[in-house]
Amino acid sequence: MSSSNTSFNELDDIYQDIILDHYRHPRNKAKMPDPDLVSRGFNPFCGDEVILMIKLSTENQINTISFTGQGCSISQASASILTELIKGKHIKETMEISNMFRNLVKGLSIGDEELDKLGELEALKGVSKFPVRIKCALLPWSTLEDAISTNKAS
Repeated sequence: MSSSNTSFNELDDIYQDIILDHYRHPRNKAKMPDPDLVSRGFNPFCGDEVILMIKLSTENQINTISFTGQGCSISQASASILTELIKGKHIKETMEISNMFRNLVKGLSIGDEELDKLGELEALKGVSKFPVRIKCALLPWSTLEDAISTNKAS
């Protein structure tokens, strides 16, 4: 069995691979015709931009979600993972996931069950050590929250 340092290094490598894969091969990165919800997030300090487009079902589930934008690997990977993770989920569950992710990147303790719900987002937990990068990871999620807050039916 490897030492704990090796385990952490291997875990860091896996997380880095997930982030780079989503950055280089983003999922659901496309302009959507006639979305129900649209929101633009912009970080003026670094120039990162995320535009989320969402189509909802009549039950307030996220049927389709896509994004466009540009920025660092953290913001763009976070947006890509977001679109995969919340597709098909109800707005209420989406907001719960958003809060869990916010706690994760702020370095707060979250349980194993919550980590399971976050899926590949766990790869971004390392940004908690870098306060400037937290904003990058949260940009798509803040944009999502803004889009949902404009939806009066949620």
